[in-house]
Amino acid sequence: MRLTDASVAIRPRSTWEAMDLGVLLARQHRGLLMSAWALVSLPVFALLSLLLWDHPSIALLLFWWLKPAFERLPLYILSRALFGDTPSLKQALKAWPRLLKPQLLASLSWRRLSLSRSFTLPVQQLEGLDGLARQQRLRVLLPQSLRAARWLTLIGVHLEYVLWIGLMALFYLLLPRQIDIDWHWQKLLFAAQHEWLWLEHLSNAFYALILILWEPVYIACGFSLYLNRRTVLEAWDIELVFRQLRQRLLPVVAALLLGVGLLSMPFAQPVMAAEPPAPDTPRLLKQPLTSQASKDAIKALLQAPPFKNPETVTRWRLGEPLDKARGKPSSGWLKALLERFDSRIAGTLAHGLEILLWAVLFGLLAWLAWRYRDGLRTFVGRPKPRAHPIPSAAPQLFGLALGVETLPEDIAASAETLWPLQPREAMSLLYRGLLSRLLHDYQLPLKNADTEGQVLERLAQLREPALQAFSQELTAHWLNLAYGHRLPALQQQQALCEGWRRLFGPGAGQ
Repeated sequence: MRLTDASVAIRPRSTWEAMDLGVLLARQHRGLLMSAWALVSLPVFALLSLLLWDHPSIALLLFWWLKPAFERLPLYILSRALFGDTPSLKQALKAWPRLLKPQLLASLSWRRLSLSRSFTLPVQQLEGLDGLARQQRLRVLLPQSLRAARWLTLIGVHLEYVLWIGLMALFYLLLPRQIDIDWHWQKLLFAAQHEWLWLEHLSNAFYALILILWEPVYIACGFSLYLNRRTVLEAWDIELVFRQLRQRLLPVVAALLLGVGLLSMPFAQPVMAAEPPAPDTPRLLKQPLTSQASKDAIKALLQAPPFKNPETVTRWRLGEPLDKARGKPSSGWLKALLERFDSRIAGTLAHGLEILLWAVLFGLLAWLAWRYRDGLRTFVGRPKPRAHPIPSAAPQLFGLALGVETLPEDIAASAETLWPLQPREAMSLLYRGLLSRLLHDYQLPLKNADTEGQVLERLAQLREPALQAFSQELTAHWLNLAYGHRLPALQQQQALCEGWRRLFGPGAGQ
């Protein structure tokens, strides 16, 4: 890379300013980054959804776990675009399989839950370091940026889920009112096992769309943190100033040297080179400092600070192989695996395990509170207020008279008589009777401004499953007839009348 070709100003920045630079980089190349991410991630998401159609949660978990494999492509694009060599979409997609090969297993296993993944990815991908060399490099680069990298991941996780929930809420708000009434939460909970799988896969697709927008920004912020740390350590800004100064002064110096050479040519005199003294001359032999002593002094100086800073680290390690006396080499795969888990990785795993245990504890407390909510309500719940008759009940609702005196004695029989000739009056009679019963018998606080949906919401507070189911069915047919001019079938008409008799009997409102 050439620092003079950088498309941004090379200078030391604070960590938050460096992440802000990453947002600007992602915005500058947003079309290429989002298109590349969509073309590599959405086919994988679609394949997982088809293969695991009956298990949408597992499909989403696998797609989330594969995010490090997709994150290598935005980093490749940003690293090339930063120095003026922006690849095309075709070139980026062609390079993606090659980017997956190095250290893919590590990225999808013990490094998957690392909170500093966005910062360590450039060390792995751009510098090509692995094993001990990677650990030593991270010990130099990571300490000053570790906190910012972890905060970036935590903020990104919360931002993903907030956008995901917001997108699902927006989808729900855009549903027509009629579908909203039919989609009651009890129907979603007690429906058949495979009836609502398409809705779960649709919510999973919302998460995949959110990643198209956010993941390039996340990778760009981690890449900018990595560049800022290298700028501070390697003094890129000073090097860039010297290079620019050299480019400006090089023509002037060349012309000056040429002029001095031309002016000094007439006065040049041949000068015989002095013969260097022999190594065994008395002047050299009587020097107080010999060559060996100077070498020893230089070596001792290089072994002391600030050139070398020895540090004693105490940690657990495996002992000598047990079969060394037999002359057979023992398998060192366990030792090599444990050497990869240094103290920093162990601390990260311990922190993640602590978060997981706290989450399990709070989840268990929430489940116990929900499981024994009825018993807890006895001790901490407010006593239910006594039902007092409503002195001034609304005489009309939706333009319908709800007084007891305006209804016949046998509402179901009267509705059956009106069905053949006056179906609208029959449906109105049943719905008026229902509202009158809710208002006078159940003391439901209905208002003149309430809609059909609000009546059902207030009815849910009574905790009467049979009454709630009949009211939802009757309200749906009432809305179909009132706004869609669709009459219920003959069997549905008879079912409504029978349902009325089962709930209220033949009487009207006495």
